[in-house]
Amino acid sequence: MKETFLNLKRSGRPLATLTAATYPVARLLDEAGLDFILVGDSLGMVELGYADTTEVTLADMLHHTRAVCRGVVRTPVVADLPFETYETPEQALATARELVRAGAQAVKLEGGVSHLAQVRVIIDAGIPLVGHIGMLPQSVRVEGGYKKKGRTPEQAEALMADALALDAAGVVALVVEDVVAAVAQEISRAVQCPTIGIGSGSGCDGQILVTADLVGSFPWFRPPFAQARGDVAGEVTRAVAEYVATVRFPSS
Repeated sequence: MKETFLNLKRSGRPLATLTAATYPVARLLDEAGLDFILVGDSLGMVELGYADTTEVTLADMLHHTRAVCRGVVRTPVVADLPFETYETPEQALATARELVRAGAQAVKLEGGVSHLAQVRVIIDAGIPLVGHIGMLPQSVRVEGGYKKKGRTPEQAEALMADALALDAAGVVALVVEDVVAAVAQEISRAVQCPTIGIGSGSGCDGQILVTADLVGSFPWFRPPFAQARGDVAGEVTRAVAEYVATVRFPSS
């Protein structure tokens, strides 16, 4: 996987990725020809109704990873390590191995320099790992909300340090979330691995979105950077209303 992604970056062809949490969505995404499918802990909100990703458990992630992998034939599947399941290198490796046993080809965790020991032990065990820097959803309660990163020179410097450290450790790709576009572009130029942007501008080597945001299936919240290209929620509402009317008033 690492060499494939490196070759894509060298070729200049951007990577296109999306999230999945269920068999039918995974099957549809697999047929669409994405570079990888992420079983993201965002499923906590868009599938399970949690307030944020910190409520997602390892049992949740294993359940959804298995479902996604049953729908996928050709696309690599990456699974998130959920909150508080990689506090130590030993715990991180155990969690990563469980997700791989559930079918994932790679795993992803949040954090840079602060989590290098966890990153290294997973990679040294032969498990491909995707890094994640910038706005970290699992830290939302500590930080008091979702805040854009890289606004100050100090933040930009810290982000670059995180990116370079993860790249040197051997991550196959690096998710850069909600980072000032100019900073994200600078990071993308500095690292060998491809960067996957989300809300970080077009200067990254690829893009990822939560599929529910893309297709409009979760109308109660959508981040400002996500453009909906469908209205699944509207179609469900229309179809259900039509069905109810047909059942209650069959002769009309």
